[in-house]
Amino acid sequence: MIGVTVGIVILAVACLAAAFRILRGPTEADRAVAGDLLLFGFVGLIALFGVRVANEYTFDIVLVAALLGFLSALSLARALTRGKR
Repeated sequence: MIGVTVGIVILAVACLAAAFRILRGPTEADRAVAGDLLLFGFVGLIALFGVRVANEYTFDIVLVAALLGFLSALSLARALTRGKR
């Protein structure tokens, strides 16, 4: 269980760093990448909390959140490039 706790702490620090980059990012692309990192950091935190409390529904939540994050990252990248390929 100590590994799970260390993982939670590391992901929490990464989420704080991503939140700082969202607030202070010089460009919109930096903010988009930081937002993506923040989302997947939260997904990782949910997964680790699910392992820690042995919840059987955690996998479903993580799967839906990861899929939603991937699709939102694609649409945001498309919006930043203004539809150019």
